Amino acid sequence: MIHDEIEDFAAALPRDRALAGLDLGTKTIGVAVSDRLLTVATPLETVKRKKFTLDAERLLEILVKREIGGVVLGLPRNMDGSEGPRCQSTRAFARNFSRLWDGPVTFWDERLSTVAAERALLEADTSRAKRAELIDHVAASYILQGALDRLRHLRANG
Repeated sequence: MIHDEIEDFAAALPRDRALAGLDLGTKTIGVAVSDRLLTVATPLETVKRKKFTLDAERLLEILVKREIGGVVLGLPRNMDGSEGPRCQSTRAFARNFSRLWDGPVTFWDERLSTVAAERALLEADTSRAKRAELIDHVAASYILQGALDRLRHLRANG
């Protein structure tokens, strides 16, 4: 089920299950996963996009293998907060994916995740070729970490 509000997503999460964060690009999907305590996001891999059924099949393999309880999709809003074609594409992906996977799905504003990931990789003195290889799943970890921090805040104040 898709939850537009993180509070609804939090209520739907199964206990003691990790989360996955996805950074949907046109050519790749960055994947990050959390620990079961929902404290730390770790970059996992970058899936090269082919067609939806193959992409979804690979993502489902990851979710099952890692016993993922929920998915956080980066929502690429415009800098003014509005939603353009890339947001519509992400929402369509979520609708199609939720037909194949019955866990909770939510969105997280990803406006600056790629910028932050790029900065972190530059600070780590990562070569240009290696940055290109890593950027998507590192960006996915920034998306997921933002959601994890918000979930932790909700639990602390709930």
